[in-house]
Amino acid sequence: MPLKLPVASVVALAGPDAVRAAVCAALDEDSARCSAGHANLRVARLGARPGLTLAERMTMLAEATTPVVLVDRLTDGLTSTQRRTVLAGLRALADRGATVVVDDADPVAALAVADAALRVDATGRVELEELPDVAALLAG
Repeated sequence: MPLKLPVASVVALAGPDAVRAAVCAALDEDSARCSAGHANLRVARLGARPGLTLAERMTMLAEATTPVVLVDRLTDGLTSTQRRTVLAGLRALADRGATVVVDDADPVAALAVADAALRVDATGRVELEELPDVAALLAG
């Protein structure tokens, strides 16, 4: 089933850990298309490896230039402060026009920087949910 994700946004996977991991693994780097469905889009998948430093992770984010970026547990092994730094870096990717799909060991932290949530239930059903603009809610 095709899924239309918002452009220039951070989309956090939310749901049971194992199901989120399965959905993220199943996302196909070759199937992203423009909204009209006629052109393939380049996709980058970024994930943590043992020994990867915070600076190396931030460089990965800075160097990502594809329209779609799948961020698969890039914060694994980091302290909470470092995790927040990496997750904040996702916003810069979206601000450059990328659609960023993120699965993180701490989905609540990922939701804090997200524009939308891709909710998955135990059966694997997927639903896109737009999140409110907290800054606008507080200002209004």
